[in-house]
Amino acid sequence: QVQLVESGGGLVQPGGSLRLSCAASGITFRLYAMGWYRQAPGKQRELVGVITRGGSTNYADSVKGRFTISRDNAKNTVYLQMNSLKPEDTNVYYCNAVFGSEYWGQGTQVTVSS
Repeated sequence: QVQLVESGGGLVQPGGSLRLSCAASGITFRLYAMGWYRQAPGKQRELVGVITRGGSTNYADSVKGRFTISRDNAKNTVYLQMNSLKPEDTNVYYCNAVFGSEYWGQGTQVTVSS
């Protein structure tokens, strides 16, 4: 059974930082491209960034220079370091794994507010 479990969300003030984690099980993690997406109520899910199995990264323009994706294949975990957070970063953040098949986590809420 494949599971992607996100953690690390919460409430943070504007300008603050959070680190999200996504722990994968049931897949050969090192073969998968991993992505982070986010979705606000009533809006489409949007890509935040991806990291390939080789470690290359790409980011949405809205988060470039503020967010960083990394992976630890030994721990089957992908991370999203979020710095300089803005109120518009408030969303549910989802982890995604792709290698032929595609899997999603259940999401974790990030709220940026003073």
